[in-house]
Amino acid sequence: MDERESLNHTQWECKYHVIFIPKYRRKALYRELRRYLGEVFRRLAEQKESRIEEGHLLPDHVHMMIAIPPKYAVSQVIGYIKGKSAIHLARTYGERKKNFVGQHFGARGFFVSTVGREEEVIREYIRRQEEEDKRLDQMGLW
Repeated sequence: MDERESLNHTQWECKYHVIFIPKYRRKALYRELRRYLGEVFRRLAEQKESRIEEGHLLPDHVHMMIAIPPKYAVSQVIGYIKGKSAIHLARTYGERKKNFVGQHFGARGFFVSTVGREEEVIREYIRRQEEEDKRLDQMGLW
């Protein structure tokens, strides 16, 4: 989409496709909380001068395309989003869930890939993930 952004002395277009999962892939937890997570993730990204451009919350994992300024490491921003969202969820919703232990919401690590010039392909991939997961479940592959 050729949307370059700028800092004082830098023009940049750094977008990443990121995937991460909740600890132990607790599907029930995500099903109940996923309607709140999108806004939480967006607010946290903004605090690191980043922007979630596309995202999809599936029952057991998250796909997002995020623009991160070059002054931040990808791992720093994603770690911040995962950590702070876990704290928020524990404080807000954790007391009602007996299987929600403290502030350990996300599994360690994540997948990241640079977007490059294939931005529209990745956007479409993210949008179609829920359909693909349902198709694979019906086939009995997962």
